[in-house]
Amino acid sequence: MDADIIVIGASPAGLMAARNACEKGADVLLLEKKEEIGHPPHPANSFFKGMLDRCGEKADPSYVVHNLKGMRIISPSKREIVVETPGYSIDKTKFDRFYAEKVTKTGVNLRTGIETFNILKDGGEFAVSSSDGVFRSKLVIISDGINSKMASLLGLKTMKHPEDIAWGIEMEVRAPGLGEQDMFEYYVGNHAPGWKTTYAPRGGDNAAIGAYVRRCGKDAKPYLNAWVERFKKLKGIEELEVVRKLAGGDPIVTIPNEYISDGVMVVGGAAGQSGIGYAMRAGQICGDVAADAVKKGDVSKHALSEYRKTWEKEFKTEHYIGRIGLETLRKMTDREIDDMAKVFEKEDLSFIHGSAFDQATQVFFFMLKKNPTAMLKYRALLRNK
Repeated sequence: MDADIIVIGASPAGLMAARNACEKGADVLLLEKKEEIGHPPHPANSFFKGMLDRCGEKADPSYVVHNLKGMRIISPSKREIVVETPGYSIDKTKFDRFYAEKVTKTGVNLRTGIETFNILKDGGEFAVSSSDGVFRSKLVIISDGINSKMASLLGLKTMKHPEDIAWGIEMEVRAPGLGEQDMFEYYVGNHAPGWKTTYAPRGGDNAAIGAYVRRCGKDAKPYLNAWVERFKKLKGIEELEVVRKLAGGDPIVTIPNEYISDGVMVVGGAAGQSGIGYAMRAGQICGDVAADAVKKGDVSKHALSEYRKTWEKEFKTEHYIGRIGLETLRKMTDREIDDMAKVFEKEDLSFIHGSAFDQATQVFFFMLKKNPTAMLKYRALLRNK
């Protein structure tokens, strides 16, 4: 065999899975299709401290380009919900390379420029066919992102709602002083069906603006183009210099489904696990369980189910609450979104804390106390839309 475990894809989740498995004594081979780690990068270019805390990591200055104080969630009529929480705009390429270097230092054999084609079971081993020949291992971890075909080749339906992938485009732009603000901005409403448009300041003259939509096909260009014109008017900018555009998908409310079979585990975007920090934590769980299974000589689906149990304990509630929230948002009119935002406008939201379930409960009772009729907007979830 070439390794105890083969990891396919150096996504944040794949890097964590490889690192944790190696730290627990497994011999790990990590195959990455890109010639260079992090190039081209995924369009996700910012996150908040709470997300990174979930995987026990700390933001490193080597990849942070701008520090954020929090976020503004802005309704169609410009009502603002302000949430103060530390965040970071990052250089995603440097971020990926930072973790790739940490992974190789643990002893993971990371090989780039290798495209994988199939996974076949050969006796008690797995054969991974690739552009560089066939590699063999006891167990395979698939972590090659939202567009992964490897899991489907094995007959795994990794997402319950693949139609709800949020497809989007992020555009890095420049204009005098555009990146000096310290608050990330989310704009919600029917101009971006199912999700959002964004403005992420990146320091100095640099920023990123993007559009993510659901159930509108994979091409978000029409929504981005409309957002660019609206954004320029909002910020009083005549011209924006476009540095580059990056397209991608976010499995934010797809809900993980089948991501384990005998000798195979799926993690990160390929498994419908959304968010950089959350996907990294899923990778850690996956790597730990994989290493233990290899050590015990049992890589059956039953043995690997500890991965599902642990993930669901930590994240299942959060994913389902998130889905309810975004499906409600997708079905609401702009007027209803404005009415909902009015409940939170200019309110001190520092009381919101704890787990996702705790936060949802706190928000519910706040709305019930502040404006009981606003709760009627949740009927939108029942609409056939």
